[in-house]
Amino acid sequence: MLVPKLATTLRSYDRRQFGQDLIAGIIVGIVAIPLAIAFAIASGVTPDRGLWTAIIAGFLISALGGSRVQIGGPTGAFVVIVYGIVQKYGIDGLTVATLIAGVLLVIMGLAKLGSIIKFIPHPLITGFTSGIAVIIFSSQVKDLFGLRMRAVPAEFIAKWEAFAANAHSYNPAAVGVAALTLTVILLWPRVNRRIPGPFVALIVATVVAQLMHLPVETIGSRFGTLAASIPHPRIPHLGWSAVVALAGPAFTIAALAAIESLLSAVVADGMIGGHHRSNMELVAQGVANIASPLFGGIPATGAIARTATNVRNGGRTPIAGMMHALTLLLVTLVFGRWVATIPLATLAAILVVVSYHMSEWRNFRSELRSPKSDVVVLLTTFALTVLVDLTVAIAVGMVLAAFLFIRRMAEVTNVSAVRQQLAEGEEDEEQDPNWVLRREIPAGVDVYEINGPFFFGAAARFKDTIGQVAKTPKVLIIRMRNVLALDSTGMHALREVVHRTRHDGTTVLLSDVHMQPLVALTGSALLEEIGSTNIFGNIDDALNRARELVGLPRVAPPPGATPTVARETPAAGVPIVAKR
Repeated sequence: MLVPKLATTLRSYDRRQFGQDLIAGIIVGIVAIPLAIAFAIASGVTPDRGLWTAIIAGFLISALGGSRVQIGGPTGAFVVIVYGIVQKYGIDGLTVATLIAGVLLVIMGLAKLGSIIKFIPHPLITGFTSGIAVIIFSSQVKDLFGLRMRAVPAEFIAKWEAFAANAHSYNPAAVGVAALTLTVILLWPRVNRRIPGPFVALIVATVVAQLMHLPVETIGSRFGTLAASIPHPRIPHLGWSAVVALAGPAFTIAALAAIESLLSAVVADGMIGGHHRSNMELVAQGVANIASPLFGGIPATGAIARTATNVRNGGRTPIAGMMHALTLLLVTLVFGRWVATIPLATLAAILVVVSYHMSEWRNFRSELRSPKSDVVVLLTTFALTVLVDLTVAIAVGMVLAAFLFIRRMAEVTNVSAVRQQLAEGEEDEEQDPNWVLRREIPAGVDVYEINGPFFFGAAARFKDTIGQVAKTPKVLIIRMRNVLALDSTGMHALREVVHRTRHDGTTVLLSDVHMQPLVALTGSALLEEIGSTNIFGNIDDALNRARELVGLPRVAPPPGATPTVARETPAAGVPIVAKR
């Protein structure tokens, strides 16, 4: 349902809830100040761009979103991709990529792809999230220790080589400010949990640095004073070739925004006992990422930590998120000039804490005890995120996860000859009334059983097994009682068997056909070649048809056997029996 949660919650809104939302919004706005500034600087843009992203995107995500308590803004997930775009294509390139991502998110929402999070493997999410955390930490080492060095290399290994070469140039004052910031963040929750620790640490470290006139680099010394005015909208100008080149990064931004926002919404649902509208959430994220870059903003999405802070402080409607954005607007316009005094070492220390929590090292460690295929996806995604590129990491991780899943599904699909089961003494199913070995299989008839989904990953195994038939039977029955899914490659494999055995005078029958395979067969060339009269819903009807073909009388099915259910194919209206 594409209706914002704001429209729903306002129907029963009252003054008491507004008071709670107002307090929660102010607190979350205070929390967002250092994070918005820090994420912007880490992304390679000026701090005001982070603040305006949190203001514009944060307001729109709350006003139009499908979650009651979602808080939107810049997050650590985008730092890597944004930094890479800015370094290669500049601010105009970042604006175009974010606009494209916004359009993609709106399309995803309108196409009702809100359940996309279900198709992202957890090892992949853990891998690139942990990788991003490592990169964020690495990007803050220079400011954390106040290293006197030139531009930091973009490549991970080269970056740490440069840090090692310039380790002697550290600034004791910067190290002291960073240590003070970390200490306040760690100890403040023991004093008061309502006022956020990072904000208190920001104030304390900035005041100490100013009063003691510490020789540390500040936002003002690197970026200048923040303008206390609303930026004018600006349309970027890039050539078509650059726009095409930005399609890949834009897709990565859209994917990250969708994943993180829906994850945050799911976490919020668990905290308030609610249920978000995933498609509306994607549309809101798209609109926010279209509007934000026009005013100089960077990509935005739902922020799990800020959303949780909102819930813990009483926020229960989108009004709280809108108040958070208005709080940031007031701070930016009124106190923007004081932002220039914040030491960069303080922001670096705050991001170190963010990267620690973002690393999810406990989840990473537990994933290493998962099946080998999941461990491969985890480590591959992590390594590519850190050493190569986030876009490559997500693409390779998804493809690798898909191939490993296909392999796993192919391994659980097997094809067995019933007579071979009998010869090997496999009688563990003899209590099953539909067990084929309880029937008499006539001479000249062979029965093969497929167990598991019959798709392209298992087609080769099927053809190899059928190709090992020692002698040519008069009738070949392929039993599909455990085949719940059939794709075009599986049908092609069946068709090849029909073609090959027809030259030897063999008739192929299908038995125990479920509804999905039956629908897949409808209208196909395979159905025409086999014939609708040779497809059956249970093994007894198939065996009786085989007896007719070899000149033997029909026999009654044993007690308790599955009865036939007549169905019609939608295309031709030919009666076909399908397994109930």
